[in-house]
Amino acid sequence: MRHLSLIGLGLSATLLVAGCQKAGEAEVERAVDEITAIDETNMNDIMLTMADPAESVAYFAGKASEDPKRIDFQRGWAISLVRAKRNEEAVAAWKRVNALPESTMDDQVDLADALIRSGNWDQADKVLDAVPPTHETFKRYRLEAIVADSDQEWDKADSFYEIAVGLTTRPAGVLNNWGYSKLTRGDFTAAERLFMDALRNDAGLFTAKNNLVLARSAQRNYTLPVIAMEQTEKAQLLHTMALSAIKQGDVQTGKALLREAIDTHPQHFEAAVRSLRALESA
Repeated sequence: MRHLSLIGLGLSATLLVAGCQKAGEAEVERAVDEITAIDETNMNDIMLTMADPAESVAYFAGKASEDPKRIDFQRGWAISLVRAKRNEEAVAAWKRVNALPESTMDDQVDLADALIRSGNWDQADKVLDAVPPTHETFKRYRLEAIVADSDQEWDKADSFYEIAVGLTTRPAGVLNNWGYSKLTRGDFTAAERLFMDALRNDAGLFTAKNNLVLARSAQRNYTLPVIAMEQTEKAQLLHTMALSAIKQGDVQTGKALLREAIDTHPQHFEAAVRSLRALESA
């Protein structure tokens, strides 16, 4: 009996050791899987933010072909195609993302964005219409505003721009877009105010500076606004103002502004020199 008991204890010990080994192997495998997942996530992030767009497209295309049902790979592929300005392919990629069961309303908004970039405004409008009103994000309303602008639905555009501004801590870009919308409508005073608002939020946004000069010039105000600008920027803004003056028939003012732009620029300002020569030889 004692012998049998010893055998039983021996078997139990063996099974226990074997069980511990299996449990240990499972823990190791699980740890390795977790590390792999973390590394993969990090690599995805790097590819989406720091990698060259073409490299990013190739990386995610390869990953998506290996595992087509992985939405993070499909989504990364779509984002990379947008970054690479391959807009038609991006539309197809976002459609693949939205066909997956884990897709979200954000993915639908991104599809609308790709459609706008590819010039498919009517389809983009339909996609945005299908997004429920409860999905209130900055990107959704910025796109709604852009689509309304394209349809010249000004009241809707203004409403969507206002909502979008309230949904972001970095509104400079959308304020600039809103201002440009006002500029194209001929509401120069409102446009000027919005461009100034954009610059208060991002003093380095040159597009807003240039648009501000256009809005002021449209009102025949040919003085530079009191904003932060480098010497090269000042020369470029004077050039913009000069061309606007000439377009409105204020040719002598335009010539004077071109000369000032040439004198202001720290290097040779070829574009302004060409414009001035053309005017003087006309």
